[in-house]
Amino acid sequence: MENRIDIDPAGNSGAGGGLHSSFVAWLHELREFLRGRFSLEEDKAQRDEVVANISKGVEFHGVNLWVLIFATLIASLGLNVNSAAVIIGAMLVSPIMGPIMGIGLSMGINDFELLKRSLRNFVLMFIVAIITSTVYFFISPLSSNSSELLARTVPTTYDVLIAFFGGLAGIVAQTRQDRTSTVIPGVAIATALIPPLCTAGFGLATGQMRFFFGAFYLFFINSVFIALATYLMVCFLKYEKKVFIDKVRERNVKRLMMAVTLVTFVPSVVIGFHMVQVSVFEASVDKYVAQVFNFPQTRVIECSKHYVHGGKPSQVELLLLGEPLSEEMIENARNQLERFGLSDTELIVRQGTGEERIDVASLQQSYGELLEEKNRRIGEMTSLLQRYRVTNVEVGDISREMGAMMENIRTVSLTKGITYDTAGSPGDTTLVCVVTPSDSTRSIDRETLIRWLRVRTRVDNVKLFVEP
Repeated sequence: MENRIDIDPAGNSGAGGGLHSSFVAWLHELREFLRGRFSLEEDKAQRDEVVANISKGVEFHGVNLWVLIFATLIASLGLNVNSAAVIIGAMLVSPIMGPIMGIGLSMGINDFELLKRSLRNFVLMFIVAIITSTVYFFISPLSSNSSELLARTVPTTYDVLIAFFGGLAGIVAQTRQDRTSTVIPGVAIATALIPPLCTAGFGLATGQMRFFFGAFYLFFINSVFIALATYLMVCFLKYEKKVFIDKVRERNVKRLMMAVTLVTFVPSVVIGFHMVQVSVFEASVDKYVAQVFNFPQTRVIECSKHYVHGGKPSQVELLLLGEPLSEEMIENARNQLERFGLSDTELIVRQGTGEERIDVASLQQSYGELLEEKNRRIGEMTSLLQRYRVTNVEVGDISREMGAMMENIRTVSLTKGITYDTAGSPGDTTLVCVVTPSDSTRSIDRETLIRWLRVRTRVDNVKLFVEP
């Protein structure tokens, strides 16, 4: 029997053509599947509805202004007491995202009036938040530099990325018909706009301008990249742009908006690129120190990294603890800088020699003695606290047990305290119990109740009072 091969008009064999057709069909199905999964058309709100909703959030007057003030005070309190939970709460109630998203939207749809309102309210929001936080920190008795404050003074590449992707998530959520999801509150927490403003106010109130400029820089970077993300998403969704009847005015407005875009976004992109370079440099330094300065008797206890762009070389300054390294070993470490991409970096090594060497054993003994003293003080305070404490759970349990033991008891009040003499010296712990009977004509077995309370509360000195 003859083997037969069909040839299609294009010159492909039947088997090969069928395989090719199946592969093309599979690719088409995969493309349609991915398009359906990643499509933003589902639950998409109308363009005018989205613009109206964001425009409403742009305005700062009445409720929005008061909420901003309260959110600033909450965030300032959280920074003051170093409480991350309080700061998160402030970010949740803050309406600060409105004008920033308004700026990005206005540039995306060519709405010059919305841009002016957004910029005006953005400046108003900034001034109000700065004044509120400055006044708070000026009158606050706590003025220490907490870790939460310090974390808002130096922006990193991660802050830029968080602001950008947070802005994308925020505008996507705003363009949905259902805005009751957790996306927008999550964006408010992730982008963290209100804490830098409060940190800037702290810098002004305490005269520490590095706090002010560092925090303002972080706030500005976050704001710009949220607006940039909004602008890009609006362009991606192909929202209809505003058309001017007066073509001359339209041309002037477009030029002005282009100038605003360039003045705002271009420096931010340059700054963001610089921050990426700093992050790459610091990561290379960490890798270099971990691999090159890995000695059994010597430890790196401090590593200072100073990135310099252009002219002067960057610097890495190390402080070593333990057995000093020889000059040959340090020179060998310098020769390995290029291998880690740090060819234009100067290495400075500081270590103790001779009498300057640190006695590790003495240092450990001192820390051990300090830790032992702290543990002793904690034990004393815990013991003192136990003498005072009568928790609600204990009182509730005791009251139920007393009710089950004696029927003629309606209410119970317990108080534990220290008895002092007239010279002010503390004595024994005293438990005061006040009982209200259900029926005043019936008596309560006081002696039995006192004995039971002594056993139940482990307090020997019990004072029992029965209300008439």
